[in-house]
Amino acid sequence: MDKIVPAPFGKWLILRRACQFGILALFLASPWLGVWLLKGNLASSLVLERLPLTDPFIALQSFAAGHDLAATAVLGALIVAGFYLLVGGRAYCAWVCPINPVTDAAAALRRAFGLRATWKLRRQTRYWIAAAMVMVSAVTGTIAWEVINPITMLHRGLVFGLGAAWVLVLAVFLFDLFVAKHGWCGHLCPVGAFYGALGSVSFVRVSATRRDACTRCGDCFHICPEPQVINPALYGAASGISPVITDRDCINCGRCLDVCGEDVFQFTTRFGASHALRPKQKNERANLK
Repeated sequence: MDKIVPAPFGKWLILRRACQFGILALFLASPWLGVWLLKGNLASSLVLERLPLTDPFIALQSFAAGHDLAATAVLGALIVAGFYLLVGGRAYCAWVCPINPVTDAAAALRRAFGLRATWKLRRQTRYWIAAAMVMVSAVTGTIAWEVINPITMLHRGLVFGLGAAWVLVLAVFLFDLFVAKHGWCGHLCPVGAFYGALGSVSFVRVSATRRDACTRCGDCFHICPEPQVINPALYGAASGISPVITDRDCINCGRCLDVCGEDVFQFTTRFGASHALRPKQKNERANLK
């Protein structure tokens, strides 16, 4: 069975939920209260009815489909892409995506009941799905992923009424709970794959800055939805590997910060440990002293 690790009710979880529900509240304020601060949905929106924001993955599919993109749509896609190039592409998954609380709930129940993963998927699958969606868009002349995208379906449903979107959201929840651990976000979702590739050189990163204090309790590995990203940064000191987690699959969620009793992790920049030296360099510097 999976190790049972208590859910980290720390400040980063609180901030993530505040960000997710705050964005939703801004969208809901438009049709419900007539306060047009953020108009539209996650696919395409306007801030204060002036600044356009467009999901760049949708824009890419639209371009592949041969659609003529309005200048505002192109500008909106560039703005969003630039933002996630800075803060980390898959930060979208942890801080914005409305499906994230659903999959987090499934993961928490898995830990609480010690449920085993019954189906193991390759994490690269989501990248193949993302590429396939772009190709299908090009062949069909449609924005292919939007036909079944649970993210935008849930978001539109929360704003305008869920209807059949409940079925798809429930399917994602049950899939993560009973079929595959972190199955949807970690293995299948092409949106997360796209944002991961987009933010592969992003500036904001999590770093194991105090990795010497690590007690090897394993809590960070068990709570992290992408645990494979932790090992090099946490245990790579002997090989001269930087403590900064630069893997594109990291979602900058802060779970490891919340669960670690030794305060090993913190948010930093990708250059936060540029002083890290290879063993040979360390020996050479020691000989000079």
